[in-house]
Amino acid sequence: MRRAVTHRTFLALMATIAGLAVAPTAMARTADSAPVRMVEVEGEGRDYWPGWRGPTRQGLVLDSGYVDRWGPNENVLWKVAVPGSGNSSPIVWADRVYVTTAFEGGKTRALMAFDRATGAKSWERRFEDPSPEKVYPKNGFASGTPATDGEKIYLYFGGIGMIAVDLKGEIVWQTELGEPNAYHGTAGSPLLHDGKVIIYQDQNGDSFIAAFDTKTGERVWRTPRNARVGWGTPIAVRVGEGESAADQIVVSSQQFVTAYDAQTGDEVWTAGGNLFEVIPTPVVAHDLIFASSGRAGPTLAIRAGGTGNVTDTHIAWTSPKGSPFVPSGVVVGENVYLVNDMVSIATAFDAKSGESLWQGRLGKAARESFSASPVTVDGKIFFTNDDGDVFVLEAGDEFKLLHVNSFDERTLASPALVDGVWYWRTAQHLWAIGQAN
Repeated sequence: MRRAVTHRTFLALMATIAGLAVAPTAMARTADSAPVRMVEVEGEGRDYWPGWRGPTRQGLVLDSGYVDRWGPNENVLWKVAVPGSGNSSPIVWADRVYVTTAFEGGKTRALMAFDRATGAKSWERRFEDPSPEKVYPKNGFASGTPATDGEKIYLYFGGIGMIAVDLKGEIVWQTELGEPNAYHGTAGSPLLHDGKVIIYQDQNGDSFIAAFDTKTGERVWRTPRNARVGWGTPIAVRVGEGESAADQIVVSSQQFVTAYDAQTGDEVWTAGGNLFEVIPTPVVAHDLIFASSGRAGPTLAIRAGGTGNVTDTHIAWTSPKGSPFVPSGVVVGENVYLVNDMVSIATAFDAKSGESLWQGRLGKAARESFSASPVTVDGKIFFTNDDGDVFVLEAGDEFKLLHVNSFDERTLASPALVDGVWYWRTAQHLWAIGQAN
């Protein structure tokens, strides 16, 4: 007698065939686990898109009213050329959109400001680097997204160092960090937290995480790291509640996820399980930190509150495969959503248990086919592949692809969303997408 194959069994079978089995591995619970949440942007910055992944720092758009359909000739408010090349995402503050770019093989790098209403270029500030580092072609020399606090804009340009300019592009301070020796080049974005700008750089020798005073550029602390490969961006989390709460800076990189004391830079805890190459930025929800690694490697769900090596005590669950290589994840409601950019398959997990809910193909299967990190708004998730196709999915326990938008242009950068308008950076252009009157 033949057994009926359930929908969930069928999905598991297909995942196994594809080499993407995602059955979670649950770990032990510990007594010293503590509540944890992302430290989001506060104040006026919540009205804009002031840095990597926006004011929530994990691609969650808090307001509504954004169009979910567009194309080269649909809902385009304006489109302007961006000279040079770069993969950094746009940031938005007040009436300006800012992007970085590079010229002459990285010997010249620039920050450009555009008018939000018209797309007209307002100003450009260039920086020279006579001996740029070696980079992977897809990475380039302008991959790190700037950050702003509304007073200054902070940039990390590898060998040029950490730079702060005012909102007119004038240099306020510049701090050299030494000549980088990074595999495939530098790509991390700076994090603003409590009057400090924080960056980490994993490389062949002298890897570090460091914090600098946003007013002066003076180093507040610098902590050596053992990792040699990694291109990610740190996050700030608040662990605990009330007077006992403490802020930590979390880095997901080669082999380990590590947390540092935000005030001193001292290492607090580390959790093993990452693979060799790590790019995605962690996301935080349901008192868990979700970190993905490697070329379709594991995703770790980590409890906060521990000290030392917490691999055996604070990992709530892991997925053995199916995770992204480049794009970060996103949490909507009860679920974590990821895209395996090595085979173009999206996966939804139950955030608390790690149970795989569904998998679905997004376009054609291709290696390293997604670079932009997803965003979620109005109950929908937007995954963008490198060809400029934006897959619009309904968030939920079933795979529902609503439709696909296309720029017909290579797209590696993640979007910024402010006041009902999408700001997209493609290979040659900056776009404003919204409801056309």
